[in-house]
Amino acid sequence: MDALVLCFCLALGLIHTTEEKVLRRGRVPPHIVFVMVDDQGYNDIGYHGSEIHTPVLDQLAGEGVKLENYYVQPICSPTRSQLMTGRYQIHTGLQHSIIRARQPLCLPSDIPTLPERLRQAGYSTHMVGKWHLGFCRPECLPTSRGFQSFLGSLTGSGDHFSFQSCDGTEACGFDLHDGNRPAWELSGNYSTRLYTERVKEILRGHDQRTPLFLYVALQAVHTPLQAPGHLLRRYQTLGNRPRRHYAAMVSGVDESVGEIVSELRERGYYNKSVLIYSSDNGGQPLSGGCNWPLRGGKGSYWEGGVRAVGFVHSPLLKRKRVVSQALIHISDWYPTLLSLAGYRDSDSSHLDGQDVWGAISSGLPCPRTEILFNIDPVSRRHGEVDPRLLNVNGFGIWDTGVRAAIRAGDWKLLTGNVGDGDWFPPQTMPGGPQQWQGMEKRRDQHGKAVWLFNTADPYERADLAEARPEVVKVLLARLAEYNRTAVPPRNPPDDPMADPQLHGGVWTPWLGQEECLLSNNSAPLTKLLRHTECHPRLTNREELQNEFPLSFTRL
Repeated sequence: MDALVLCFCLALGLIHTTEEKVLRRGRVPPHIVFVMVDDQGYNDIGYHGSEIHTPVLDQLAGEGVKLENYYVQPICSPTRSQLMTGRYQIHTGLQHSIIRARQPLCLPSDIPTLPERLRQAGYSTHMVGKWHLGFCRPECLPTSRGFQSFLGSLTGSGDHFSFQSCDGTEACGFDLHDGNRPAWELSGNYSTRLYTERVKEILRGHDQRTPLFLYVALQAVHTPLQAPGHLLRRYQTLGNRPRRHYAAMVSGVDESVGEIVSELRERGYYNKSVLIYSSDNGGQPLSGGCNWPLRGGKGSYWEGGVRAVGFVHSPLLKRKRVVSQALIHISDWYPTLLSLAGYRDSDSSHLDGQDVWGAISSGLPCPRTEILFNIDPVSRRHGEVDPRLLNVNGFGIWDTGVRAAIRAGDWKLLTGNVGDGDWFPPQTMPGGPQQWQGMEKRRDQHGKAVWLFNTADPYERADLAEARPEVVKVLLARLAEYNRTAVPPRNPPDDPMADPQLHGGVWTPWLGQEECLLSNNSAPLTKLLRHTECHPRLTNREELQNEFPLSFTRL
């Protein structure tokens, strides 16, 4: 009898715990559609003055809330990881670069993802499009990280029709997956068109009594620059070929979002839906993108690399047809969407994101006041040690040879090699407007390691590092504080066993459960030694120490 009472009490405790985590607050959670576009530049949307036609996006943004102080990361995987976890890169070990196709690396398994939490809140979760968060083992796949269905690519880029993807020139394979299987039969379809049709299928088949989360991560407008003929014909007069193809791809995205919203309306989802639109990073000027008049582009921490196109469209917004200047970061969507879903996150103390729905919907003060863009110790070139970078440039507070960037209040600080800082006028106007002539090339990067800008200068033309050393010191101290909370960066070398030619010509998981370095915590020696199974080249302690120096210093 006592055992039965004990079991009953334990069951009540589990129910109570679940209710603490999932709190509906007497309302029906909204359907959530998150559209992420790949490499769309700040200037590559109609309402920012672009020559690219985006009537649907312009209308949706105009009827909703335009996010004009909205930031992401400068490249693909970092932005997507922070959307999925609500945590800065320094807290997931993904500080350095993208996750390459042959890297035995993926999102840490001990960090819950947005779709995992939404499923706990009663949502049906589906993903269509580009994952790019690692796939070295089956447990890394989207369907193992919270999504109930997945149609898309696992790598960072590929042909938009054949879905062939290459990592360098020596490793190429097919990369279109339906669930956990290669979808050979869908090859030949244009990626944007294919993904749009899958979204419509999901909307038609879903039971609307269950709230829906749709993550639509379009492969466009990432290279290779490819588009169907009917889209290219709209831009015949553009003389710049990359820009012409890029513009056609953006128009394809505009059509896609229009069809998705029409389906939401026709199927009865619309009045209970929230649509979020976001680019994953700045545009690549050498591949047709344009971030003018912002400085830099994809891959850099200048505004052109991290300030993104973004808006929210929803009948549930309390304010509509407004422009928001609230400081918002990609990591904020994790707590914001969980809050909308009625999920009470018991792990909120581990998050870097903030719930910004009140700022977006009601115009309330925004809880976010600063953004750590990144601290990447791996970015320092091998053997590049100069004591002046710490003692002189960094005032003894911070090694300014480390690639890092932070915004706090009205100030933005950058250190180290933060990427190409040119200004790129629109390609359709090769010389740029007359008043900018002679000013396009960077003049402040040679021999520099610290830059400071005020947000009153969003184009980053007036470096104030020498004029305001007291501000520099404060922000360097903030970087040092953040760095004390960082986990060691995980940047394992490529594994030759990932080559698609060893797996039927397909990019697919190639490791077992214990063969991939996935812990979010600093790895103990046993895990590092086990990691040599993935990398036979790392066979002794000295080689391991060179690859994972921070882990050894903590042993």
